This record gives sequence, C-alpha cells and structure tokens, in this order.
Amino acid sequence: MIDSAMPSAPPPPVRTGIPTARAVDHFAFTVPDLDEAVGFFTGVLGGEVCYREGPVEDTTGDWMTRKLGVHPRARAMVALLRLGPHTNLELFEYTAPDQVTAPPGPHDVGGHHLALSVADLDTAEARLRAAGTVRLGPAGTAGALRRWFLTPWGTLLSLRGPGHRDGLRFVPDGRTYGDTARPGGALNAAGAAQGGEVPYGAGGAAGAEADPRGGGPGIGLLGVEHVSYTVADLDAATAFFTDILGALTVPDTALPDDRADHPDAPGPPGTAHTRRTLLRLGPTANCELVQSGTGAPRSRPPRNSDVGGHHLAFYVDDVDQAAAYLGRQPGVTLMGEPETITAGPIAGDRWLYFGTPIGIQMEIIHMPDGSLPYERLTSARRAIPGGLRWHDRP
Repeated sequence: MIDSAMPSAPPPPVRTGIPTARAVDHFAFTVPDLDEAVGFFTGVLGGEVCYREGPVEDTTGDWMTRKLGVHPRARAMVALLRLGPHTNLELFEYTAPDQVTAPPGPHDVGGHHLALSVADLDTAEARLRAAGTVRLGPAGTAGALRRWFLTPWGTLLSLRGPGHRDGLRFVPDGRTYGDTARPGGALNAAGAAQGGEVPYGAGGAAGAEADPRGGGPGIGLLGVEHVSYTVADLDAATAFFTDILGALTVPDTALPDDRADHPDAPGPPGTAHTRRTLLRLGPTANCELVQSGTGAPRSRPPRNSDVGGHHLAFYVDDVDQAAAYLGRQPGVTLMGEPETITAGPIAGDRWLYFGTPIGIQMEIIHMPDGSLPYERLTSARRAIPGGLRWHDRP
C-alpha cells in the first residue's frame, strides 16, 4: 500500500539550450597574419593543422555580408587547428576595405583571451619567451598560479599549472601536446606555406624541423582551460548563455581579495578588477564572461573581419532544428538560412551564423566527421563530441 502522505520525487532538472546541441565545436579568432598564427599555435603550443581553406569571398554579390556580417568585398583565408584533447581553434585572416587592424584590449567590449593548462609553468614560460611571446607583469612571482602573455601579434594568453583556484574543471586526457615524436604532433610548415591542406601523414619530427620558429618540444600543453569574453553587460550575457544556450554557472572560488596587483587576480596585470561569471559549456568546454571596464575606449565588439574578431561555434545534430529554435529567441538574428558546403576540405558541413543580443557572434554546425575530404590528406583530426551530449559531464 502506498502512503499518500509520502513526498513525491523531485521533478527532473529543466534542460535548457539549443536543441540537438552536443558540445562547443570551436573557438574562432581573426589574426593579422594567418601563417604566423598557425606557426605559433602548432610549432610553439603543439597544435595540429587539420585543414586550410580559402579564399572565402564573393567578388560581385553580398554573400559575405549576409552570411558573415562583413563588408561585401571582404576576403578570408581560414585554418582549423586541433589544440589539445577537446578544442578546435579556427583562425581567420581577413582583408576588407573597412577592416580595423588594432585588436580590442582586455577591458574593451569584445576583448578576449585563451586560458591554457600546462604541465609546468616555468618550462612553458621559457618556451613562450623563446618564441617572442611577451610576459605581462613581473617574472618569478612566488606562488602565482596563473601567468599572462601576449603573442607576437597581440593575442592575450594565460597559463596555469595543474592546480586550480577557481571553479572551472579542466578535463585532460593524460597527455601533453607538442611532443615532436608523436605522430601528427607538429606543423608541416612547407605545406602550410603553400596555403593548402597539410599532407604530412605521420608528421612528427620532420614537421618540427621545418618550423620557422625552430620546432622542438611545445610548452607542455594539457589543453585549453577556458575562453574568456569581455561583454558590455555581464548580467545580460550570463542570462543569454544560461537561458538560451544551456550553459551552467560554476562557482567562482578565486581569492576574495582579488586585486589587479595580486599574482592570482583573474585579469591580466595592470587591469582593473571587474566582475566575472564562470560557465560550463557542454561536456568539455569552459567559458569566462567579464564585465567591460569603466571607461573602456571601445564599446562595440569587433566584426569578424577586424583583427581580434571572434565567434563561438556549437556542434549540433540538426542545424535546421537548432536554427528554428534560435530564430524564436529575443535579440537573436539568423544570418540567412542554413547551407551545406559542397566543395573543399569540409564538404558536407552544414552551418549557420547568428547574431546575439550580447554582441558575440555565434555559429551552429554539423560536420560529417569521418568522411570529410581533409581526412584523406592528414592524420590530424578535429576534436569531436563522439557520443557525448550537451549536459554530460565526463
């Protein structure tokens, strides 16, 4: 006999987010020189080139404006890199009549950085300095768990060792990246210089010897810990990520006395401390949202074609279903209709960009991984979600 006075089981948690989404597919950034950036992310950080494509352009129509939000005569070259166990990094080099060539600062709207997890901070710093990367703040700060750097072209990076002091949980796979003895572990610079896919097969040491920065072991990369975006309104951005995209907030356990001059302050040295939100995006990606600083000179995010432009892409099983959902959300603008790429290294990819009310451009894509043309030319492979779903936590 059932006791009707017994409390009923709690309802299951509400699952928000983009229908059929599995994971973050890639982080994308626009750089001033694609070859330089590819050489750095492969030869120094240990990434792998999956494919290069381009030029992406429309010499007579308005496709570039409708689909990418840039000047109709803009022209792009693109590279997709695997960076660590879970992350794809898409790099763009644009030429455009109205291009802004100075990237936003960390407290400007549209500022951003990549946070990396490394096996040993001192070893990683030495390798970065040898590659022309600038350390921000005093060197050798005792007890500092995070260090800040600017790449030779001005992209902000932060590095942290295996210990963590905030709520973001990085999921490594037990390896370090950039070991030139590992098949496919380094850039075939000759192939990259030709602007095509990189048919390096086993890759390895031969690719490292050709690296213009001298090759050798990478920085001991464990993976991408998180991506950070500076937004105009932190509360609105957090609500969009949680309510519309299905992100989960993560407790921020940073030091309670965070200051710009503290070695473990969340922001780069010399910047004012601002509010932030930590988020989990899908099964393996993390995101930090930062409130734009008071008096920041830029109040508008960069376009895709500007240096420092960026977007965030989500892997979905059904692009059309996901687009229908996004089209019903306040402030979301679909950039045309979903379309499928019919030629080139990722023929079969179905995709769509969309604008958001928080100023970060985003994308939904579905790739037929395992049958993409680029896979015939290289042993490198895109990071894919496999059987994971958005709310899984491996």
